[in-house]
Amino acid sequence: MLFSSILSVSSRLKSTQHFPLFHFSYLISYPFNSRPSSCIPHQDSLMGSYHELPTIHHFSHNTLFFHLRSVSNLPVARKLHALLVVHGYLHQNHSLVLGAQLVHIYVSLNSLQEALLVFNHLPKRNSFAWNSIIKGLVDTDNFTKALDFYHSMIREGSAADNFTFPLVLKACSGLSDLQQGRKIHESIESVRVRSNAKPNIFVQCALIHMFAKCGSLGEARMIFENMPTRDLATWGAMISGMMQEGTWFEALNLFRRMRMEGFMVDSVIVATVIPACGRIRNLQIGMGLHGCAIKFGLDDDLYVSNALIDMYCKCGHTEMAECLFRSIEFKDVISWSSLLAGYSQNCAYTECLALFSEMMGLGLRPTSVTLASVLPSFSVLKLFKQGKEIHNYAIRQGFELDVFIASALIDFYCKCRLTREAEIIFDIMADRDIAIGNSLVAGYASNGDVDSAFQTLRRLQKGGFRLSSITIVSVIPLCNRFTMLNKGKELHAYVTRSSLGSVVAVNNSLIDMYCKCGCLDLAKKVFDLMTERDVVTYNIIIAAFGMHGYGDQAIMFFDHMKEQRIEPDKVTFIALLSACSHAGLIESGFSFYNSMLQDYGISPEMEHYSCMVDLYSRSGSLEDAWSFVGKIVEPNIDVLGSLLGACRVHKRVDIAELVSKRIFERRPEDPGYYILLSNIYADAGRWVDVMKVRAMIQEQSLKKKAGNSWT
Repeated sequence: MLFSSILSVSSRLKSTQHFPLFHFSYLISYPFNSRPSSCIPHQDSLMGSYHELPTIHHFSHNTLFFHLRSVSNLPVARKLHALLVVHGYLHQNHSLVLGAQLVHIYVSLNSLQEALLVFNHLPKRNSFAWNSIIKGLVDTDNFTKALDFYHSMIREGSAADNFTFPLVLKACSGLSDLQQGRKIHESIESVRVRSNAKPNIFVQCALIHMFAKCGSLGEARMIFENMPTRDLATWGAMISGMMQEGTWFEALNLFRRMRMEGFMVDSVIVATVIPACGRIRNLQIGMGLHGCAIKFGLDDDLYVSNALIDMYCKCGHTEMAECLFRSIEFKDVISWSSLLAGYSQNCAYTECLALFSEMMGLGLRPTSVTLASVLPSFSVLKLFKQGKEIHNYAIRQGFELDVFIASALIDFYCKCRLTREAEIIFDIMADRDIAIGNSLVAGYASNGDVDSAFQTLRRLQKGGFRLSSITIVSVIPLCNRFTMLNKGKELHAYVTRSSLGSVVAVNNSLIDMYCKCGCLDLAKKVFDLMTERDVVTYNIIIAAFGMHGYGDQAIMFFDHMKEQRIEPDKVTFIALLSACSHAGLIESGFSFYNSMLQDYGISPEMEHYSCMVDLYSRSGSLEDAWSFVGKIVEPNIDVLGSLLGACRVHKRVDIAELVSKRIFERRPEDPGYYILLSNIYADAGRWVDVMKVRAMIQEQSLKKKAGNSWT
């Protein structure tokens, strides 16, 4: 009955209008109910109780448009579609608005295929119809097809507008197609100049996001700075772009500038900028942002809480992170994953596995990120069997092609020295993401396999991947020998060409490489060209210049560090004390040690004690050195060994006997210290004592390990 009714209607309409048979087959594919009359909807069959429509003879253009705008579900949309077909509205040029609105309705109801069917049979299409289709394609990640439709739209003479441009720019972002994005930017400027219109804030925000996502932060910043007015979304887009590019300091400075210009904050911006504090390990700024979140009532927001957990973990305060985690009433899997990753990053592997067990015990299903966070604990704790079980679990859950899982598994197998398994995963996943290659390069680097690391690097480049800062930072340490200096320079050249020179971690690695190769002048050039520096930058350069005996220059770098208001840490003072020791700057060393205690409140560790003993020893004040060691609760064997070595230089047999007694109590099995004491006695001509020490070595059957030669 339904089929015959439609054919009857079609025969009447064909006599007056030219209708493609497509529309009737389309109608047949969507039977509305078993009654023939339902093909021509009325108030009961079309809208039910939702709207009361006039009789079939009174459907006007405006009435149909009104009902199309109020559609909220797919069945009603299909019934209205049938009505438009039967009355021929979709094939009248003056009614193209109705067709465009129907396309929009199908897209908004997530029925892209039906939207395309309608769109493809419209006699004429306006910008609204094109925009709707492009939006549907972008929302479903069909970015290439979205750009194809955009170009077709321009060719057919429809004008792109301020609704079109953000959509196609998002497609460029999804494809990381910077060249296409630049062409669209030119089109935007051309349209704006021709129409003498002001820049649209939504389009500019989309441009900022596109340029930042495609790795051209400079162009994004230029658009941002040239904007006459900005809204919160624009600030958020620029901050997000900086975070994505790894320019943490710039992101924090921009956030500070936004606040100074009077803008309020929302949960999205706060959650976006908080991780920067973790990246630069600045707990003070992080706690300030935590206070900002509390002030604006955002501390209960789950995204903000998760970002704070991650920040505290990256700053080494896992206790605070756990406290915050336990205070969240409704945790999501990201909350668990953030703390798990934090434990793993802070080497709290036992706590990591305990939390993972707690999570599984609650019946929560881990994501790929969760599994990737917990895998390092299995490798460090030598739980190889359990790590492989996680691999099996990932396969059962359909995660085997997930980038996070693949990267973590490659790292796991490399640390277990099962490189063949890691290579198999890489071969399967190599063309999916640069992170996969990063993991294998880092794995080869950690195992000292230089050739395989560089072969993988070349394979990634041939595959069309743009090497990221993580890739570079992973492979540069392999060039920390003079024989590999040329390879290091090649990587430096790539960094310069690919605009990675603004990434602090990359520059730090380059400085470290040049310093370890003895090229301090090249290291200083990299340092001088850096627009941003962190505490690691200064620690590397101070330690290197100090190690090479340039104590005065090392101190100058420290003074510069203070001028830049970068807070020194315990590593900074180890580097400074060592520099003073190597250069014989005894008074400066004592001054820095006191400053560390009094000005910065840093508690000394064994490395600091060892440097101080060395300072006392170089000045010949062995009594003071011995007195200093006496104040240490549990002096490290290296501290005592350093003092024993100084006793030989200064021929202080009396102190050597005191020191060696404590060493033999702590490490009686090490023959090296017995031999050192024997040599001290020999230098003093006390041959009887020499024989006594050597007899002790024979009685305990101690043997000195043979040395290794490079030849």
